[in-house]
Amino acid sequence: MSGAESLPWWAAIPVALLLVLGGLITLVGTIGLARLQSFYQRIHGPAITIALGAGCILVASMLYFTVAQSRLVIHELLISVFVLMTAPVVSMLIMRAAVYRDLRAARDMDPGNDAGNS
Repeated sequence: MSGAESLPWWAAIPVALLLVLGGLITLVGTIGLARLQSFYQRIHGPAITIALGAGCILVASMLYFTVAQSRLVIHELLISVFVLMTAPVVSMLIMRAAVYRDLRAARDMDPGNDAGNS
């Protein structure tokens, strides 16, 4: 018998809802990445939704394995903490690098700027 067959209904329903919700949130982020026009608009879709979508999926995983193994499984909490700490920082660094790149390109294109002529 597999784990899904032995999971009680009171645990299977929240696990399924969290997985569907996490998948939909992640899908919205990927659609935003594909459909928005500029880099600065595109970065917001994945940056904002990755934490919430991954969080829902990790909570569903934690609930499933806690019920299936009849013991508290909290490995996913460590993964959640790392995702919640690193995703916003990485997004902010990528956005700052893009701003710096754009400002540098604008400065180099300015004909009145002596720094670009050297």
